[in-house]
Amino acid sequence: QVHLVESGGGSVQAGGSLRLSCAASGDTSSRSWMGWFRQAPGREREGVAIICSDGTTRYADSVKGRFTLSQDNAKNTLYLQMSNLKAEDTAMYYCAAATFSSCSPRSVPAFGYRGQGTQVTVSP
Repeated sequence: QVHLVESGGGSVQAGGSLRLSCAASGDTSSRSWMGWFRQAPGREREGVAIICSDGTTRYADSVKGRFTLSQDNAKNTLYLQMSNLKAEDTAMYYCAAATFSSCSPRSVPAFGYRGQGTQVTVSP
């Protein structure tokens, strides 16, 4: 089993920054792939970023150059640094984990483990 807890969401103005954190616990092999996806009201889930088992990071085109994934293995924490935020980034953001995946952010919404989510609201 894997337990994921997100934090760091909030409300910011366009152009601002936030850093989301995802504290992970449980079976390490079940979270070899980790990432973030988001869902806005009335919209489908969108994979935002993924860190693959070999450490490769990949991003959705919509956030490339603005969002950065990092992880602190000692703290079992995954971070998503979000900069130059736009109103269209407003969504609930979820951390997710999987035992195996393709190395694409599009895979993240289907990961077997996810947290409860943290809300990000960006005002124009």
